[in-house]
Amino acid sequence: QLKRNIEDQLERLLTQLDDIEGLQDELSAEEYASMKQDTLTQLTEFQESLKQMTAGNMSLQSAFEATRQAVRAAISQAFKTPEVIRLFAKKEPVELRKRLANIDRDVKLGKIEFATVSAQAAEILIALKKLGERLEPSEEAFLAQNKTASMADFEAVGEGGDVGEAALRGVTK
Repeated sequence: QLKRNIEDQLERLLTQLDDIEGLQDELSAEEYASMKQDTLTQLTEFQESLKQMTAGNMSLQSAFEATRQAVRAAISQAFKTPEVIRLFAKKEPVELRKRLANIDRDVKLGKIEFATVSAQAAEILIALKKLGERLEPSEEAFLAQNKTASMADFEAVGEGGDVGEAALRGVTK
């Protein structure tokens, strides 16, 4: 029951973040920034609550580690794509690989520009790496060239660590 409630809460916050991104063109810059900041604040509070719930309980810590990392990625804005955050939290490397393959296919077919999806591809590769998946040398090279500073900060945060000052840098910008 606890696990389901935590997953539901994360899903609600990610859906809220996704909705805000989808409405960006319809909102004033101030409304958009305010709503996004409110959601990021809720994610930070959720992270603290999750940290307190799992403190001292190793089985809960390992069960929710991917969720904690996904929340950390969202807060630090290392991952800007709610769907990538969602798949990362659910520990779904196969689905992440499918999404990466779809991006690659769409770029090759000329359906989308590489520049519009390169950050999302980098997010997926970092998520795969954090889930313990082995990256091909070409993927490592792509990641080295295309990851943002917030992605690098997130990648550097230890497995059990909290969001550090460097990772929160993106929130305060």
